[in-house]
Amino acid sequence: MPTQRNPRELVASLPPLPETVPAPPEEVGAAAPGSDDPTTTAITRGLTPEPFPAGLRFPPFRLKSLRCGCYLINYKPKTPSLVTYDGTIRVECHSAGRTASGDLYQRPLIFVRPPLPEITLQPGHPAAALQPQPPAAVSPLVLFGPPPNPANGIPIFARKRYRYYLRITQLLEFFTTGTGFTLGFEMWRFTEPNNWTNEGAFTAQMTWTTAPAGYPSPGDYLEGDVNNSAGTVVGRLTMGWVSKYFRKATLEIDTVAGSEVPLDNGAGVTWKTVFDEVGWDLNVQVSQLSVPPPSGDSWSDAELHAAMLAHRATVNLDTEWRYHLLAVRLLDSTPRGIMYDVGGTDSNNVPREGVGISSHWVIPNSSPWGTVRGQRFGAAAAPYFRTAVHELGHALGLFHNTVDNGFMNTTDVIANSCPATFPACIKWAFADDDLKRLRHYPDVHVRPGGTAFGRASTTTPAISPTDITDTAEGLELRVSPVLAAVPLGAPVRVDLELKNTGGQPAVVPERLGLKGGFVGGTVTDPSGNTRVFSSIIGCLDEQPMRTLAPGETITDSLTLLRGPDGALFPAAGPHRITVEVRWNVRGIDRVVEGSADVMVTAATDQAHAEAALKVLSSPDALLALALGGDHLKDGVEAIGAALANPVLRPHYAYIEAKRLADRFGPRGPQAEASKLLDESAVMSSAEKRKAATLRKAAAAKMA
Repeated sequence: MPTQRNPRELVASLPPLPETVPAPPEEVGAAAPGSDDPTTTAITRGLTPEPFPAGLRFPPFRLKSLRCGCYLINYKPKTPSLVTYDGTIRVECHSAGRTASGDLYQRPLIFVRPPLPEITLQPGHPAAALQPQPPAAVSPLVLFGPPPNPANGIPIFARKRYRYYLRITQLLEFFTTGTGFTLGFEMWRFTEPNNWTNEGAFTAQMTWTTAPAGYPSPGDYLEGDVNNSAGTVVGRLTMGWVSKYFRKATLEIDTVAGSEVPLDNGAGVTWKTVFDEVGWDLNVQVSQLSVPPPSGDSWSDAELHAAMLAHRATVNLDTEWRYHLLAVRLLDSTPRGIMYDVGGTDSNNVPREGVGISSHWVIPNSSPWGTVRGQRFGAAAAPYFRTAVHELGHALGLFHNTVDNGFMNTTDVIANSCPATFPACIKWAFADDDLKRLRHYPDVHVRPGGTAFGRASTTTPAISPTDITDTAEGLELRVSPVLAAVPLGAPVRVDLELKNTGGQPAVVPERLGLKGGFVGGTVTDPSGNTRVFSSIIGCLDEQPMRTLAPGETITDSLTLLRGPDGALFPAAGPHRITVEVRWNVRGIDRVVEGSADVMVTAATDQAHAEAALKVLSSPDALLALALGGDHLKDGVEAIGAALANPVLRPHYAYIEAKRLADRFGPRGPQAEASKLLDESAVMSSAEKRKAATLRKAAAAKMA
C-alpha cells in the first residue's frame, strides 16, 4: 500500500481487520492486564477479545488463537552464519482483530581464545627445537552471547544493538483448527541517527510447538522457516509468549520539599490504571522528596537538567527503560509542566529522559478553570496528575493531540472546552491514535535514550493511516536570514513572518520560536546532505494559539546551530534552510513552509578554523545556547572559544550575555552581561527585543 508521508509522523496502512470472533475459554489465552487467567473478560481497551459466549457448544475440534501480549522472538538468518537477532513482537487484540509489530536487536558475539595444546617431546627428538605456535596465530572460538531469559518476562536490550523494526502485515487474527499460521512482515533496517531501509517482505509458516524451559506459557510458542518474496528460505524465526504487557518501564519521581508527588487524580486513576490500558508494565518509584532548590522557588530549564543528572538514581538505560519526573514549586518557562530533555545533544547524550512539573503555580481564579479556580496546582490532584502524565507522554515520543480531551491535549485547551466544570471533562486516557503509537512505534522512538524527540515524525516504518494533514491555505511563511553570509562556526539567525493572505481569520500558534513546539525544518548543505532541526523545548503543557485576521502577521526568530544529526552548517558554501510550522486544529494537522538561502564563508585563518571546530564539534553548545546554565561545561567552554575569536565573537555575544544575565544556582544575574551587547553583536529581531530587556535589568541592578 502506498505510504503517505507526513513530516510530523510518517505512517502507512496495516491490512484491514474484520470483526473479532470470540474464542473458547480453553484456547484463547488472552488475559487482561493484571490477571493470569486467559479467560478473563477484558476490562481495558484494546488488549483482549471478549470471552466465548456461555452455553455455546464447542465443535469436535480444537480452535487455536494467537495469544495477546509480548513475545520473545529470535531470528537466525542463514547467512551470515555469525549473526542472530533477539527481540519482541507485540500482539494487540481489539474489536477488529489483531495488530502486531516487532523489533530486533543483534545479539553480541563472544570471542574465546582456546588454550595452546601442551606438547611433551623426548630429549633429542627432531621436533624438540621447534618453538610453540605463537598465541596470535591461534584462531579464536566465536560464540553467541547468552540469549534473553524468558522467565524474566519482557526483555530489555542494549540501544546500540538495535537493528530492525518489523512491520507485521499478516498474522492469525482469529482462530484456526490447524497447527499454525502464516506470519507476514517487512524488515526495516535502522541506522543512526534516524535512517530506515526496507529490506523486503518476508513470510514465515509458524507452527505451535512446546516451548523450551523457562517460558511462562509452554503452549504459546511457535517456530517457522522465514522465506523471502521469491520463496527462498532465508532464516528461522521463533516466538514465545512472555507477558500480557507489550513493554515495561520505570518512572522515578523526585520532588523538592513541599511539592506533592503526582500519584493519582484523586478519584482512582493512577499510573497503573493509565498504563495498564496502554499495555505497558510501568513501575513507579518515588525516590527523593527533598531535592534542594538551586536558586529559590522557580527553576530554569538548565537547573532542571542539572538536577536530573545529579539526583536521579544510577541507571543503565541498556538494561532498564527509566524516565525521570521532578516536581518543583515553580518553572521559569511555563506555568505547569515541561519535557525539557528532548534531544541527544545534552551532557549525557541521552534524549527524552527528564520532565518537570510545577506544584505551586496558582490556577487563575477565573474562567475557564471551573471548580479548581484559585487553587494551588499541586493541591488540585486531577489537573496536576494529568499534567504529569502529559509530560511523560512527550518523553515517550508523543506530540500534542487535540482530537479529544485525552492526555496529550494541553490543560488550557481542555479547560476552555468546559469552562464551568473543568476538570470534570478530562478524558483519563490517551487518544486512540496515541495508544497505537505507544504500542507499535519502533522501540527507538519510545524508549529513553533512543532517538531525539520528534524523530518519529520522519520515521519510514508506518504503523497507522489515521493522521490527517491539511496544507494551511491562505497562510504564507516568509523566512529571512539576518545575514546573507555568516562565517564558518557561527549560528545562523533567521527571522520568520507568518501572514494571513486569505480572506478568513485563521487559528495559528502564538509563538514561532524553537521553544514553542510548533517549528522544525531542514538544512541542506552544498553536497546535498540534509540535516533536521526541531523545537529545543517542544513539550510544554500549554499550546498558546491566537486568531490571525486577514492581512495580519506574527513574527519570531530562530537561531540555528545544531540538530539531532549534528552541526547544521558544518562546511563552507551555500545552504538552504526550510522552516516548517505545524500545529493541530480539532485533530487535523495544519502545516505551512518557507525557505531561504544563506552562504557560509570559509575560515579566514587557523585561529578561526580551530574555534569553529571547537564549537561545531561540541554537542553541549546547542543546550548552552537554548537552556543556558553553568553546568554544561563543554558547551560553555566551546562558546568561550568562539568569543575569544574576533571573527566569531559578534555571533556569540548575545548567547553568552543571555547566560550571564540568567541566574543559575547560587549565581545571580551578572551585570557585565550587558557589556557584551555592543553595536557589533549579531542578533535576530527576537534577540534584539530580549537584549533590550537584559539591558534594563542590568541598569536596574547597578542603580
